[in-house]
Amino acid sequence: MGIIGHGLERAVQQAFTRPIPKSAGAQMRYLVKQLKGTRAVAQHLGVSAAHRRAVREGPDPRADLAQRLEAAVRERWQPRVRERARRQAATSTGLVMDVRARFGFTAAPGTTDDARIRHLTLALSPSHAARLFDAQDVGAGEQQLRAIAAEGLGEMYLRDGGHRAHGLEVEFTDVAQIQFDL
Repeated sequence: MGIIGHGLERAVQQAFTRPIPKSAGAQMRYLVKQLKGTRAVAQHLGVSAAHRRAVREGPDPRADLAQRLEAAVRERWQPRVRERARRQAATSTGLVMDVRARFGFTAAPGTTDDARIRHLTLALSPSHAARLFDAQDVGAGEQQLRAIAAEGLGEMYLRDGGHRAHGLEVEFTDVAQIQFDL
Protein backbone atom coordinates (compact mmCIF):
# COMPACT_ATOMS: atom_id res chain seq x y z
CA MET A 1 0.00 0.00 0.00
CA GLY A 2 1.36 3.38 -0.99
CA ILE A 3 1.26 6.80 0.57
CA ILE A 4 -2.29 7.59 -0.60
CA GLY A 5 -3.66 4.22 0.51
CA HIS A 6 -2.07 4.67 3.94
CA GLY A 7 -3.47 8.21 4.13
CA LEU A 8 -6.99 6.93 3.44
CA GLU A 9 -6.62 4.22 6.10
CA ARG A 10 -5.38 6.74 8.70
CA ALA A 11 -8.36 8.98 7.96
CA VAL A 12 -10.83 6.16 8.50
CA GLN A 13 -9.05 5.10 11.69
CA GLN A 14 -9.67 8.58 13.13
CA ALA A 15 -13.36 7.63 13.27
CA PHE A 16 -12.72 4.81 15.78
CA THR A 17 -14.85 5.22 18.88
CA ARG A 18 -12.59 3.12 21.12
CA PRO A 19 -8.83 2.65 21.16
CA ILE A 20 -7.38 -0.67 20.04
CA PRO A 21 -6.23 -3.06 22.81
CA LYS A 22 -2.90 -1.88 24.25
CA SER A 23 -1.19 -5.03 25.52
CA ALA A 24 0.20 -7.72 23.23
CA GLY A 25 -1.85 -10.36 25.04
CA ALA A 26 -5.11 -8.48 24.53
CA GLN A 27 -4.24 -7.86 20.87
CA MET A 28 -3.47 -11.55 20.41
CA ARG A 29 -6.76 -12.61 22.04
CA TYR A 30 -8.62 -10.22 19.74
CA LEU A 31 -6.92 -11.68 16.65
CA VAL A 32 -7.61 -15.25 17.78
CA LYS A 33 -11.29 -14.37 18.08
CA GLN A 34 -11.38 -12.55 14.71
CA LEU A 35 -9.42 -15.15 12.74
CA LYS A 36 -11.06 -18.07 14.57
CA GLY A 37 -8.00 -19.88 15.83
CA THR A 38 -4.37 -19.76 16.81
CA ARG A 39 -3.12 -21.41 13.63
CA ALA A 40 -4.64 -18.67 11.44
CA VAL A 41 -3.13 -15.95 13.66
CA ALA A 42 0.28 -17.60 13.57
CA GLN A 43 0.13 -17.84 9.77
CA HIS A 44 -1.03 -14.24 9.42
CA LEU A 45 1.78 -12.94 11.65
CA GLY A 46 4.40 -15.32 10.26
CA VAL A 47 5.24 -16.97 13.59
CA SER A 48 4.91 -20.47 15.02
CA ALA A 49 1.89 -21.42 17.11
CA ALA A 50 4.15 -21.89 20.13
CA HIS A 51 5.52 -18.36 19.71
CA ARG A 52 1.97 -17.05 19.45
CA ARG A 53 1.05 -18.75 22.76
CA ALA A 54 4.15 -17.29 24.41
CA VAL A 55 3.18 -13.78 23.27
CA ARG A 56 -0.37 -14.25 24.51
CA GLU A 57 0.71 -15.38 27.98
CA GLY A 58 4.22 -14.02 28.42
CA PRO A 59 6.20 -10.79 28.15
CA ASP A 60 5.98 -8.26 25.35
CA PRO A 61 7.08 -9.52 21.92
CA ARG A 62 9.99 -8.27 19.84
CA ALA A 63 9.52 -4.83 18.29
CA ASP A 64 8.93 -6.11 14.74
CA LEU A 65 6.33 -8.65 15.89
CA ALA A 66 4.66 -6.03 18.10
CA GLN A 67 4.29 -3.75 15.06
CA ARG A 68 2.84 -6.54 12.91
CA LEU A 69 0.48 -7.49 15.72
CA GLU A 70 -0.75 -3.93 16.19
CA ALA A 71 -1.17 -3.45 12.42
CA ALA A 72 -3.18 -6.68 12.14
CA VAL A 73 -5.49 -5.59 14.97
CA ARG A 74 -5.82 -2.05 13.60
CA GLU A 75 -6.88 -3.27 10.13
CA ARG A 76 -9.69 -5.36 11.66
CA TRP A 77 -10.74 -3.00 14.48
CA GLN A 78 -14.32 -1.68 14.49
CA PRO A 79 -15.33 -2.66 10.94
CA ARG A 80 -18.84 -1.18 11.23
CA VAL A 81 -17.50 2.18 12.45
CA ARG A 82 -14.96 2.12 9.61
CA GLU A 83 -17.65 1.35 7.03
CA ARG A 84 -20.00 4.03 8.36
CA ALA A 85 -17.24 6.67 8.17
CA ARG A 86 -16.36 5.67 4.59
CA ARG A 87 -20.02 5.67 3.53
CA GLN A 88 -20.59 9.13 5.04
CA ALA A 89 -17.52 10.55 3.28
CA ALA A 90 -18.58 8.97 -0.01
CA THR A 91 -22.18 10.18 0.12
CA SER A 92 -22.32 13.48 1.96
CA THR A 93 -19.20 15.00 3.56
CA GLY A 94 -16.34 14.17 1.20
CA LEU A 95 -12.69 14.26 2.27
CA VAL A 96 -10.33 17.04 3.24
CA MET A 97 -6.98 16.50 1.58
CA ASP A 98 -3.82 18.17 2.88
CA VAL A 99 -0.98 17.52 0.44
CA ARG A 100 2.52 18.75 -0.30
CA ALA A 101 3.52 17.65 -3.79
CA ARG A 102 4.52 18.78 -7.25
CA PHE A 103 1.25 19.99 -8.68
CA GLY A 104 0.19 22.05 -11.64
CA PHE A 105 -1.14 21.59 -15.12
CA THR A 106 0.23 21.51 -18.62
CA ALA A 107 0.37 25.06 -19.98
CA ALA A 108 2.63 27.26 -22.06
CA PRO A 109 6.27 27.09 -20.88
CA GLY A 110 7.20 29.66 -18.28
CA THR A 111 3.68 30.36 -17.04
CA THR A 112 2.88 30.39 -13.35
CA ASP A 113 0.81 27.26 -13.80
CA ASP A 114 3.81 25.03 -14.52
CA ALA A 115 4.08 22.15 -12.07
CA ARG A 116 5.85 23.13 -8.86
CA ILE A 117 5.88 22.06 -5.23
CA ARG A 118 2.70 23.31 -3.59
CA HIS A 119 1.09 22.79 -0.22
CA LEU A 120 -2.68 22.58 -0.65
CA THR A 121 -5.55 21.87 1.72
CA LEU A 122 -8.77 21.26 -0.19
CA ALA A 123 -12.11 19.58 0.33
CA LEU A 124 -12.71 16.81 -2.18
CA SER A 125 -16.29 16.17 -3.22
CA PRO A 126 -18.13 13.06 -2.03
CA SER A 127 -17.97 11.65 -5.56
CA HIS A 128 -14.16 11.80 -5.57
CA ALA A 129 -14.06 10.32 -2.05
CA ALA A 130 -16.28 7.48 -3.25
CA ARG A 131 -14.03 6.85 -6.23
CA LEU A 132 -10.94 6.76 -3.99
CA PHE A 133 -12.55 4.32 -1.55
CA ASP A 134 -13.95 2.14 -4.35
CA ALA A 135 -10.57 1.97 -6.06
CA GLN A 136 -8.91 1.09 -2.76
CA ASP A 137 -11.48 -1.67 -2.15
CA VAL A 138 -10.76 -3.37 -5.47
CA GLY A 139 -7.01 -3.25 -4.85
CA ALA A 140 -6.02 -0.34 -7.09
CA GLY A 141 -2.35 0.51 -7.12
CA GLU A 142 -0.73 3.73 -5.98
CA GLN A 143 -0.71 5.16 -9.51
CA GLN A 144 -4.46 4.68 -9.91
CA LEU A 145 -5.18 6.24 -6.51
CA ARG A 146 -2.86 9.12 -7.37
CA ALA A 147 -4.68 9.69 -10.67
CA ILE A 148 -8.05 9.87 -8.89
CA ALA A 149 -6.62 12.23 -6.26
CA ALA A 150 -5.09 14.39 -9.01
CA GLU A 151 -8.41 14.58 -10.79
CA GLY A 152 -10.15 15.62 -7.57
CA LEU A 153 -7.51 18.25 -6.81
CA GLY A 154 -7.68 19.57 -10.36
CA GLU A 155 -11.45 19.77 -10.20
CA MET A 156 -11.52 21.66 -6.90
CA TYR A 157 -8.36 23.78 -7.19
CA LEU A 158 -7.85 24.52 -10.88
CA ARG A 159 -11.27 24.10 -12.44
CA ASP A 160 -13.28 25.52 -9.52
CA GLY A 161 -15.86 22.74 -9.64
CA GLY A 162 -16.17 22.85 -13.44
CA HIS A 163 -16.66 26.62 -13.75
CA ARG A 164 -13.35 27.42 -15.46
CA ALA A 165 -10.19 26.03 -17.08
CA HIS A 166 -11.84 23.18 -18.96
CA GLY A 167 -9.61 20.56 -20.54
CA LEU A 168 -6.47 21.14 -18.45
CA GLU A 169 -4.22 18.14 -17.91
CA VAL A 170 -3.35 17.96 -14.20
CA GLU A 171 0.15 16.96 -13.05
CA PHE A 172 0.45 15.48 -9.55
CA THR A 173 3.86 13.97 -8.75
CA ASP A 174 6.58 13.88 -6.08
CA VAL A 175 4.14 13.53 -3.18
CA ALA A 176 6.10 14.49 -0.07
CA GLN A 177 3.23 14.37 2.39
CA ILE A 178 -0.47 13.65 2.25
CA GLN A 179 -3.14 13.52 4.90
CA PHE A 180 -6.87 12.92 4.60
CA ASP A 181 -9.55 13.91 7.10
CA LEU A 182 -13.16 12.85 7.07
